Amino acid sequence: MSDDPTTGSTEPEPIRIPDEDLDDLASTLARTIAEVRQHGVLLDRLGADPVGPSGEEPESEATEAEGDGPASVFILAMGGAEYAAELAGLGNWVTHVLLPTYGREISSTRPWCSRWYEHQEAVARLHGLWLAWQQLTDTEAGLSGPSTWHRDHLDHTLLQLRAPDGPFGACTTSPARPNHRVLASPDQLGLAA
Repeated sequence: MSDDPTTGSTEPEPIRIPDEDLDDLASTLARTIAEVRQHGVLLDRLGADPVGPSGEEPESEATEAEGDGPASVFILAMGGAEYAAELAGLGNWVTHVLLPTYGREISSTRPWCSRWYEHQEAVARLHGLWLAWQQLTDTEAGLSGPSTWHRDHLDHTLLQLRAPDGPFGACTTSPARPNHRVLASPDQLGLAA
């Protein structure tokens, strides 16, 4: 370390990283950035919860919650700005965590749609997957939390989403020929009971 006589403090030496370790560092940095973004989303969500100075909800919301039951954290129960904010957080997670890690190649047996957010079923399934990820990757979930998330949530969700007859069945099956079509639901076809 070098001493700075004007301030009386020491300045740390620059860190030297061998070239062969740069790829590992870049990968670790990308994962850390994704995690920091996710934490920001969680902090925004926590910061949006109105809590009074005593740690209790304000009277108007407490009364409303008692009359209507507990508010749902599921995206399909949200509307307006709340839905848009939740979808933005979900999109961030899908883009920076899910697809880079688990995205696999697109094929006729594993379709994907870059406009997944327009498929209501995909939004619902991905949101449930994201909620489970938040819970099971938290330190309170214990050491087996991530494994449980893979086994109980990720594998099943991806099988449903990327099945040939899943919500992306009419969408992209080849990256060279992008396609997007939201399939009609039974109520749109007049088949709902």
